[in-house]
Amino acid sequence: MARKVYVDVLIKQDREGRITPLSITWEDGRVYEIDKITRVCNAASLKAGGAGIRYTCVIRNKETFLFLENNKWFVESKT
Repeated sequence: MARKVYVDVLIKQDREGRITPLSITWEDGRVYEIDKITRVCNAASLKAGGAGIRYTCVIRNKETFLFLENNKWFVESKT
């Protein structure tokens, strides 16, 4: 079972209001740069529950889902 891990996210927001996540800061303070965003859509987190805008990100050659739910960012983490 996965759990929601709320994270700090450094973003860029353009004049049109589009948000681009640049990096994630994990619970223990480690910072992970987002190498690429491959998809943005509305979706549910099937592993941890919740829903919002899902950013499919590539971080260190691994695909990761980053969710923006009610102005809070989370990732799915294995427990």
